[in-house]
Amino acid sequence: MSSDVQARQFDHHQPIRRQPRRVGSALLRGLGVFAVGTALAVFAAGGVSANPGSAPVAGCVAPDMVKPEIKQWEAEPALSINTGATYTAKLESTCGTVTIALDAARAPRTVNSFVFLSGQRYFDHTQCHRMTTSGIFILQCGDPSATGMGGPGYQFPNENLDGATYPAGTVAMANAGPDTNGSQFFLVYKDSPLPPNYTPFGKITGGMDVLEKVANAGVVLGSEDGRPNADVILNSVTTTQS
Repeated sequence: MSSDVQARQFDHHQPIRRQPRRVGSALLRGLGVFAVGTALAVFAAGGVSANPGSAPVAGCVAPDMVKPEIKQWEAEPALSINTGATYTAKLESTCGTVTIALDAARAPRTVNSFVFLSGQRYFDHTQCHRMTTSGIFILQCGDPSATGMGGPGYQFPNENLDGATYPAGTVAMANAGPDTNGSQFFLVYKDSPLPPNYTPFGKITGGMDVLEKVANAGVVLGSEDGRPNADVILNSVTTTQS
């Protein structure tokens, strides 16, 4: 799998999608590519590592370089959350803490999966591998491989799409088309005109300044879509019920 940045232009009406899997020089057509907002870049990046040659970003600390444990499951976890309860996720990163109120009532299967994966420490030490700074404004996380191709081995359907919008503070699932949710999610740091194709499952209640700091540091090579200049590593992701 190449670690080189690859770019091409594409139709701005296509949705956010997980990166296509590459086998030799062939792309498996079923996964497609990300494409949102104005013409952006398709990219494939290697594993979790510091950005070569990047300057330190004020307010971020150097990653500990502990690699995430790659785990896989054959099936979506059984629904075990209380859909009437309040769930809070805390993302402790190298650039600060982001707190999210999870919407278990409107997106029960999504929140159930997120709670399960965080309990399995699936997200710990993973890198937020993608940021966009034009057309849409997101930081994408949740892939232990940091390539945009990874997932937990299972998929589950979209939820909560009726009238879905993506204002600043939204947390939603990335996907490879309808009903292909896995582990990758994105944090919206500025209102983003996306079609209602990505399950919104939470709202950021603390740490928007962390996202703004990361966004202000830009993307590697001055791109509008790619790996953030800031090394955003999720040291730990936990969820609590109240």
